[in-house]
Amino acid sequence: MSDSAAIDAANKRLALALDALAAAVERRGEADRQSSSLSVQLHALGADRARLASELDAAVARAQALDHVNREVAKRIDTVLGSIRSLLDAGGS
Repeated sequence: MSDSAAIDAANKRLALALDALAAAVERRGEADRQSSSLSVQLHALGADRARLASELDAAVARAQALDHVNREVAKRIDTVLGSIRSLLDAGGS
């Protein structure tokens, strides 16, 4: 093999190696971008979860407060109904 042919063969191998390296760098860059995107999405999901947990806690507290008020109103209605019955019984006797 002549020196010129050896140089041409080495140039071809070098060009192929550089192409392979460029492709590997591109794949790595894409993988890094996807990883970064996943990290951003994971952070957003964590923030959404925290917000939803807070909203759920507030809703549970409100439901408990409404339940307490409902019970108080029911007691008052029972008291008023008892008073009305007593007045009706006293007026009917």
